Amino acid sequence: MDRSVRQGGNGGDNIRYISENNDKIHGFFMLQLALVVMQSQSRPSSSSSNSRWKQRQGHDMFAREARVQGLKSRAAFKLLEVDAKHRLFKRGQVVVDLGFAPGSWSQVALERTKPDGRVVGIDILPAQPPKGVSAIQGNFLSPNVQAMVKQFLTDSERRREVVLALRRAEAAEAAAAEGEGEGGEVAADGEAASAEKGDGVDSHSGPDQDGEMPVERDEEAVIDRPSYIDLERMAAHDSDLESESSKRTAKTEPTASDEAKEKKKMRLVDVVLSDMSAPWPQTSGFSINSLSNPYRRMMNTSGIAFRDHAGSMDLCRAALSFASDTLKTGGHFVCKFYQGSEDKAFENALKKMFAKVSREKPESSRSESRESFFVAMKRKGHVTMDDIEF
Repeated sequence: MDRSVRQGGNGGDNIRYISENNDKIHGFFMLQLALVVMQSQSRPSSSSSNSRWKQRQGHDMFAREARVQGLKSRAAFKLLEVDAKHRLFKRGQVVVDLGFAPGSWSQVALERTKPDGRVVGIDILPAQPPKGVSAIQGNFLSPNVQAMVKQFLTDSERRREVVLALRRAEAAEAAAAEGEGEGGEVAADGEAASAEKGDGVDSHSGPDQDGEMPVERDEEAVIDRPSYIDLERMAAHDSDLESESSKRTAKTEPTASDEAKEKKKMRLVDVVLSDMSAPWPQTSGFSINSLSNPYRRMMNTSGIAFRDHAGSMDLCRAALSFASDTLKTGGHFVCKFYQGSEDKAFENALKKMFAKVSREKPESSRSESRESFFVAMKRKGHVTMDDIEF
């Protein structure tokens, strides 16, 4: 009896011990569940904003159409709408795309300027340019990068002149060969006619009256024309002569007309496009030194309206300064800006340099976005940034 009681007592202790352990295990799992819920609630808002962005992109008609047409982004449709209205592009133009990444505007510009058009893209981000587009990675606001772009345009124009000279030489050669072919046929007909009349003399019959053998002439004339390498050397020689002459003239004080002529020589661009946005400042990744993982990413907006507006106007002024140095007379200028209090003053400055200025809000631009575009047509050749007051 006592033994059974003791056993019963021990069994009750075991039951109480197991129930206490179950309570502890249940409490532990409840604590873990609470931690998971707290972590999910305390996740950074970037993940939720990324999911909202992906959802919006999935439902966006222009984003889907860009993927179907093989365009880099939906921003291509904004430039297509502007070009359809204002006729920015023509065949063979030189276009500079500021802030070109990921490259959708460069795609449109290259397609509209075929077959001899040239497109140069500049961006602070490393990006694979579309096929046929030249790209320079660097901060466009840096004077060194701007000088590099201008030098690239000058060298490209020099190479283009060499190619055109080669084509002209080939065309002249073809015309000369065709003319000589026609002359040879006429001469052959004349010799045949004279032989029939008995007036012709056979040049291979023997020596002439002075005892000398007649000289045989080649049937085909050899045309001496410069080769491609010779043309390259000639272009290099001309550039050396120009540099020497510029050094000699540099010793004398240049006049205002000389400076104006020198600046006009740098105007090699037909269209300047600017879709730049201010980059986020670096906050992490200082040890990363890789092109595939840059520490900066271009932003859409910061959420602070005045900050976005002021930053966009600074970039517009920088783009206009570049256009003032490189844009041909009659060239066009397009830049993106966020609406605000300073855009009217910038529009008035554009009207001093261009014949026609308008604001555009393309249908492909989202309605909730404050972005708009200035479209300035037909640059006035005599007006520069020095003549404009902001």
